[in-house]
Order: sequence, then structure tokens, then C-alpha cells
Amino acid sequence: MNRRQIKNLFVISLAIFIAILFLLPLIWMIFTSFKTLSESMSSAAILPKVWTLQNYIEIFSSTSDAPIIRWIFNTAVITAIGTILVVVIDVLAAYTLARLDVPGKKVIIGMIIGALTIPGIVTLFPAFYIFKSMNLLDTFIPLIFPYTASTMGVFLIYNFLLSFPKDLEEAAYMDGASQLQILRHVIFPAIKPVTTTLGIITFMAIYNDYLWPSLVVNSNEMKTITLGIATLIQGSNFVNPAKMMASTVVATLPAIVVFLMANKYFVRSVTNSGIK
Repeated sequence: MNRRQIKNLFVISLAIFIAILFLLPLIWMIFTSFKTLSESMSSAAILPKVWTLQNYIEIFSSTSDAPIIRWIFNTAVITAIGTILVVVIDVLAAYTLARLDVPGKKVIIGMIIGALTIPGIVTLFPAFYIFKSMNLLDTFIPLIFPYTASTMGVFLIYNFLLSFPKDLEEAAYMDGASQLQILRHVIFPAIKPVTTTLGIITFMAIYNDYLWPSLVVNSNEMKTITLGIATLIQGSNFVNPAKMMASTVVATLPAIVVFLMANKYFVRSVTNSGIK
């Protein structure tokens, strides 16, 4: 083997070792979820001696204390609607600022840039009191409404459109296309890598959010999966590591699947846009 092959082998081996280190907690969590209560508390081995599905059967049982199916449904509704609204509204706002003659455009862009410097936690309590004064707590509205737009998304798409040539749009205008048709068939395919990235970031942020749902949700039925799992860990199931890991696997798996699917789509979009 020459020096280049030895170097490549070393880099690959190092990458595999680092990947194993990062995956080890996930692997331990999955295997622990199949252990019995006694084994999960007494054994530090990764592989269970006795495999059981009892932990998953118990957490999926319909109980008032831990309605995990309801929590998954709530999370799916919130993340789906929130992600779609963010992508649609950000695209429309960025296209309007980049292509249309909007009065006070520079002021609006300056406000968007200024909003990027404001920490999100600063807006939590004002938003909480607004929803509280409107008697909307413990409903889907405060769980969805704050995610309807993203200043970062508007800023990213706006800057992308500034560098995007207008020739295709002008050609479409010459062919009699409307502004909505141009946005749908010309602009949106071009910005698909950006919107895909925005969708991934938004989905993960909404799915993993704990602080905001903990402020606006009181009833057990309206909890998200993240808030529900935190409740399980803090409650009586704290003494049952196997059940805790099973519930965490259930909470983590959808996010991992969606992320991997969207990541492949993102890579394919970037490749296709580069070829074109």
C-alpha cells in the first residue's frame, strides 16, 4: 500500500470510530427498550439476555396517564401544518420582496434582519400572555400559530432570489404565464434545495420543541410527544429504565425516518439543480 492508500484507510477508520461513538447511545437505548425491568436496572450489558416487547405493549396501551398515540397524533398535526405554513409563507414573502415593487421594502428587509438578532426565548412570555388573554391555551392554535413563518427562511430565500436570473421569468411572461404560474413552475423548482433545507430545519425544530408546548399545554390529551415523554420520565416510570427507553425510541424514530428521507431528497435536489 502506498502513502495515499494508508492515509485514506486511516481517515475511513477514524470516521467509522467516531460514527460508532455517536451511535452507541442510540444503540444502547434501542437494546435497553427490549430488556425486562429487572435486567435494565441490574445489567449494564448492551444486548438483553431476555428479549421482551412488554415495554412497547405497555406504552401503547390506551391509558389516561400516558396516551402516547394521542401525543404522536398531536405532534404529527402540529409539525405537518407548521412546516407547510412556514415554507409557503416564507416563499411568498421572499418572492414579494425580491420581485415586486413593495412600498417600504428596505424598511421591511431591515426589520427582518433585525428580527434575526432577537433570541427566540425573549418572545415566549409575551406570546404566552397573548394566547392566555384570548383563552386559547391548551388548544392547537398556540401550538401551531407561532410556527407559521420564519424570518430566517424569508431572508435565505430572498437572498437566493436576488442572485437568480430573471430571464426565465421574463420568458414566461412573454408566453402569457401569470405571476402565480411563474412562482409555481419557474421559481419554486429553482429554490427547491433552499425550501427543502428550510423544511427539514423547521420540522426538527417543531418536533423537538419542549419549552413552548410546556407553557401553553395543561391537559394530558394536548401534549406533544416530547412533552409527554418528559412527563413519563419525571413521573412514576422514572424507576423503569426499559420503559423509558421504549418510549424514547417511539419518540425518536419518526424524526429519524423523516430526516433521512428529506436529506436524500435534499441531496438529489442540489444535484439536479447543479446539472441544470
